[in-house]
Amino acid sequence: MTETTQPTTRRAARENAAAATHTDGRPDTDRIAAEEIRDTGPGADGTRRRRGSVRGVFSEVLLWIAALAGLVCIVLVILAFTAHITLIMFRTGSMAPTIPTGSVAIVQQIPASQVHVGDVVTVDRPGELPVTHRVRAIADGSTSGERLLTLRGDANAQDDVAPYPVSTVRIVRFAIPGLAPVIVAFGNPFVLGGITIGVAVLVVWAFWPRRRASEDEAEAPGPRRGTHESP
Repeated sequence: MTETTQPTTRRAARENAAAATHTDGRPDTDRIAAEEIRDTGPGADGTRRRRGSVRGVFSEVLLWIAALAGLVCIVLVILAFTAHITLIMFRTGSMAPTIPTGSVAIVQQIPASQVHVGDVVTVDRPGELPVTHRVRAIADGSTSGERLLTLRGDANAQDDVAPYPVSTVRIVRFAIPGLAPVIVAFGNPFVLGGITIGVAVLVVWAFWPRRRASEDEAEAPGPRRGTHESP
């Protein structure tokens, strides 16, 4: 009887195991077990499984990143309506080095009566862009809820020209340097279109049905190993 030392495929291993018999015609169960153990070693099937596993993990990570980005956007929208929290971008360096150019600040709208000297606030100016500077002095306004705020940028040598009469301001809670160019890029329609297409392709790729096994790996019919009584 000739023993095959290295089966080339699963089918060959099964055929060799099925052909292995005792001299009395009963299946050689020890030989079958050896063939099955040998068949479970590394090979093309293991390589394909590893590739499929890596691909699955990669697609899952990308989907989680996309889901997290979407969750952040939803949270920001909710905070904007419920807590009056929004984002502002710094295009100039008047607040440097505390808040350099290109920073993005998280601001919250509060009554002017809650402002203190030293706070960094954003005030609206009729016909002009809002200004974000540090509060240097506070005085009462013409009404109980109004305040006159004297502001100055940290990089400026003098206070702003005149106090700002305000009833509400947006106080800076914290700032993230260098984030403004990223937000501006995301506002570009070409970038938004590319991201939309990329996410769509990612979702299709992640959920597209894949072939689980090739024809060579299909389960081949053959004798099954069983128990038998000793003579």
